[in-house]
This record gives sequence, C-alpha cells and structure tokens, in this order.
Amino acid sequence: MAVTGSEGSKSGTPDAGESPLLRAGAEAVERGELREGLRIFERAAQVEHGDLRLCALVDVAVVTDRLGDHAAAAERFREALSQIPVDARRMYPGALIGLSQALQNLGDLDGAQEALERAREALGYDDAPGDLRLACLVSSTAVALHRQQWWRALDLASESLDAARRFGPEHAGHPLMNLAAAHFETGRWELAQDFAGQALAAFGAVDDPAGVAETRQNLALMHTRTGSFEAAEPLLAAAQEYFEAAGAAHRAGIGRKVMGFIAEQRGQTDAAEARYREALHRFEESHAVIDAADVRLRLATTAFAAGRFEDGESELALARGSYAVRGLGLHCAQLDYWHAGLLEPLVTQVPGLLARAVDLAVPAALALDAVRYELPDGAQRDSWNRRIVNPALRLAFRYAYLAGDARLVADLIENQCAGTILDIDRLDAAPPAPLDLFEPFDPPSESAAAVQDALQLGTALAAVAAGAGLPVAPPPRIAVPPDGHIALSGWLEAAEQRYGRRVRADRVIPA
Repeated sequence: MAVTGSEGSKSGTPDAGESPLLRAGAEAVERGELREGLRIFERAAQVEHGDLRLCALVDVAVVTDRLGDHAAAAERFREALSQIPVDARRMYPGALIGLSQALQNLGDLDGAQEALERAREALGYDDAPGDLRLACLVSSTAVALHRQQWWRALDLASESLDAARRFGPEHAGHPLMNLAAAHFETGRWELAQDFAGQALAAFGAVDDPAGVAETRQNLALMHTRTGSFEAAEPLLAAAQEYFEAAGAAHRAGIGRKVMGFIAEQRGQTDAAEARYREALHRFEESHAVIDAADVRLRLATTAFAAGRFEDGESELALARGSYAVRGLGLHCAQLDYWHAGLLEPLVTQVPGLLARAVDLAVPAALALDAVRYELPDGAQRDSWNRRIVNPALRLAFRYAYLAGDARLVADLIENQCAGTILDIDRLDAAPPAPLDLFEPFDPPSESAAAVQDALQLGTALAAVAAGAGLPVAPPPRIAVPPDGHIALSGWLEAAEQRYGRRVRADRVIPA
C-alpha cells in the first residue's frame, strides 16, 4: 500500500519574510497545478535573494518530488541544504524532511532515516516549530511502513495522531492515513477503513485536494485487495483524474497498477499487462524502485499465466534484487513464497524444479511465521497467520510431501505444534519511553469542525486498537527426539541468512 509522507517539508517562509512569487507558486500548487507552481518557484530561485531564494530552492525540490522526479528532487534538496544555515529554524529541518521523503520514494530507506535523524536533532530546541516536529514523526512512520516494521509503524502513527491533536488538527490527515495503512497490513481491515475515512474527512475539511486524492487512492487499494472492485473503481477514477492532471507521475503509476490488478482479477489479461507496463514506465521514470519491483511481481504473474516462464523468472529476479539491495528481507520472503506458488503447476513436469520450489517455500514460510511475535496483539497475530502464514506453510508442507522428504514434513509438524510463548520480560518491563522525545506542543489551533470530528474519532479508534493483546516472544527452537536434532535447523539458518531477520529465539524446548 502507498504510505503517506509529509507536507511538513514546505519551507513556509517564516525565516524569510514575504515574496509575491513564492505566494503565487504556493497558490498554484494548492490548486493542483504542479508544473505551473514549479515554473514559478524556479523563477523565484533565479530572481530572489537571501532567505527567499533558499525558500524557493526548497519549494522547487518539494514540487519536483510531488511530480514524481524523485532523483532530481533529492539533488535539489541537497543543493538547498548545502546553502541553508543549520540554524535556520524552519528551512533546514524542513529541507531534511523533504529529502527523506524523496529518498523514501527512491527506495533509499537508510538515507531517508539518516535525514530524519538530522531533522530531529535540528528540531531539538524548546520552541521548535510544532508542525515540523509532527512532519518528522509522520515521515518516520512512512519509513517504518516501507520496512514493514508494523509494531514501530503503529506506535509512530499513534504518536503522530496525538501530536496533531495537541498541535494542530489541520495536520491530522497524514497520521490518520498511516494508521489506516498499518492496521490494514496487519489484518484489521474494518478499522483501517475507518481510519482512512477519517483521513478523507480531515483532508477535505482543510481543502487539501492532494491529500484527498491520495486517500481516495489508498482507500481504492484497500477495497481492491479485499475484492470489492465496485467500491474501489469510483475512488480510483477520481484520484487518477487528479494525479494525471497534476502530472504526478508516481501516484499516477500507482493508480495504473491498481487498474491492472482489477483487470487481471477479471480475466482481462491483455488489459492488465498493458496497465502494469504503463505503471512500470511511470515508476521507472520517477526512479520509484520499490514500486517498480512491486509491479514486476504482477508482471511475473501474468507472464507465468501466459506460459512465458522465462519472462516471469526475469521479472521476479529484477524485483527480488531491488528488495535485497535495500535490506527489505520481509519483501524478499513474500516474493519467494509467491515465486514458489507460481512454480506449482510445473514442479511435476520439469526435472529439478521441485527441489527449487522446496528451497524457496520453506525458508520463506519460516520467515513469515516469525513476524507474528513483532505484532502488538493477538487479533493482529491471528489475522497475519490466517492470511499470510497458513497459506505459506501449506505450500511448504505440500512441496515437502511431493519431494518425499519425511524428516522435513515431521519437522514442519513439530514446528507448528510448538505454539506461542508469552514474553514475560516484555510484559513485566516498564513501558518504553515515547518515540517523540520533543517537548509538549502548543495548544491546538482553531480548525474546521470536520477535522475535529476526525481527530476525536481517530484518537478513540487508536486507543481501542492499542488496548488489546499480550506480547509474545520469538518462536523457540524445537529439539526432536530420539536424536535431539533441532527441527528445521538448516532451513532456519537459510531463512535468517537470506532475509536478514531473526526468525527463532535461541531458546530450545523439547518436542
């Protein structure tokens, strides 16, 4: 799912005073005329001086990123940062937050996190601008969502929502949408749609057409992934009209990908592949490498369905390479599981393919199974197991059985019988310090009633969502009699090396 970044990187010009050109550019962007806004800001960068010129440079970078040229945006942000004094109270941290957003879109999550850490340091003084502190939290949530760090994303999104309530309700849309994304990915679909509805109301109340369009697109994606295509299509069409008119290539590419998926599910293979190719072109044009990898997975699926197995393998290899080089181990595990499933019709026909399918399916299933201990409550763990883990383990069992590997089948059974262990240390420990180490925000500003309603309901939903569940420990290792060997030992090692994730605790229990 697309995640919500931040509008906090706008310079806002308090450091610099007034500029008719900057005001005109901002008005054009607010109308959705991104290219006109970019033209005006570029002109301002040529004719303004001092802080106003620096503000223009930052605004050029922000709009370039929104247009989807993320590589150029990152260069523009770096150019601006090389000239902005580190004590510029708004421009310097704002540019760092904007740089983080561009780097997230480029898939450079380490660079994005580093930029955010620098921004937090720059905002560490007592009366730092609250909207930028909030923007830093929102962007940190987006990084956690990209990394599929669900627990951290939920914590950060909840904290962001509380910060919006305390500082300014008009900024509530982004944390609400990030809460929707995090809960959707961990199986709380109804709750996610409630949060997304509140985000839509919040963006609409402050007349933010870009926020409205992004939220409509995200809602459409939720409906699509739950099979409600009729509910998705009007939202998708409205969002796509905005992004195409604004020239926002990256977001338009996301819309094309969702259109392709709907066509694929309806059996319209040619139309699906055409939409996927259009999306891939937009993503490559924007250097949005993670989204490009995601759509390659769909292209691999259509290629396998059409019997073009070499094309499908090529797409999967390109996608996996993009995930792996960025340290996205869970993405790699999900792709390997999907790859193993695509091989199923062929494993009894192609010599040697069954062994490869086993090698893909078993470590991927173990890595996906281990995710449950990271989730904050039992409902989310149950949903993750039902939707993700159980199908992956069924595939691993099936391939182990077809391969005639009795020991692997037995070890998989022992692994599943081990159950879940309560994490006493985490249960007894004092609650962690809040992730936002800043001082309290100023009182909320006056805002539209619809935004206040969205905040009140969103905060209530967040409190309910956070109130359930006991922490669990990472799954233990199982010693299997009579020889006492560790069940799946080689497979566990392969999973941890392959995906760069801890999939089992060091603790050993007898079968």
